[in-house]
Amino acid sequence: MRVISSKDNPAIKELRALATDARELRARQRTLLDGPHLIEAYRHHRGVPQSLVLSESGSRNGEAATLLAAYPEVDVLQVPDGMFREISGVATPVGILAVIRIPEAGDQPIAGSCVMLDAVQDGGNIGAILRTAAAAGIRDVVLGRGCAGAWLPKVLRAAQGAHFGLRIREQVDLGRLLSEYAGTSVATVAREGAPLFELSLAGNVAWIFGNEGAGVADDLVAIADQRVTIPIAADTESLNVAAAAAICLFEQVRQQRLAGRGQSA
Repeated sequence: MRVISSKDNPAIKELRALATDARELRARQRTLLDGPHLIEAYRHHRGVPQSLVLSESGSRNGEAATLLAAYPEVDVLQVPDGMFREISGVATPVGILAVIRIPEAGDQPIAGSCVMLDAVQDGGNIGAILRTAAAAGIRDVVLGRGCAGAWLPKVLRAAQGAHFGLRIREQVDLGRLLSEYAGTSVATVAREGAPLFELSLAGNVAWIFGNEGAGVADDLVAIADQRVTIPIAADTESLNVAAAAAICLFEQVRQQRLAGRGQSA
């Protein structure tokens, strides 16, 4: 275990960059996992982290001892509690971080249903959508230009381990990808789309969810096969994008399960 107390140490500077800068994450192809739950989820899906970072107080708790025993070959850094809080960005951190390599998504064509995000900028929303997508059985999530970084620690915390069962691509030209998609592309719009619950969702769907304020860009709406609107009360403006994604994805799950029952009857 290496004990580091200087803020000017190169390892500390790198950790700070990984904690907040999406461009640094992409350049280094590394990110931070905050807490034992995410580290265990990564181990289950992907394997061993590159290194562990413990706060001084965190190094004395039982979870740290368990992780150290599980990863005897992994480099371990210990830093003062205050420095750890600055890196973690969490008000009351557990005191355990892991540095991991960001999994490569590859460039294979999308075969099933997928989620496409257009300029979704809030990391909490992206994390919630990733978590919902994984729960709905989606394999591919594609982030267009203008989205917050999918692998930022805030997004990882919000997704609660969903990242590691998904293929996540970033900085993608969504228009080009839509032109190559073999299924039905559906752009979600606040109004004047087909009512969601009247839409047939039996096949593969590329769901397009847009920016928190502006929605899906007009050029993407124009090339989508269908536009869909979630019916809401007349005196409300719109739904949060993460809530809209959950409703759409699980309406598709509902329809496909009903179709499966009908075929097996």
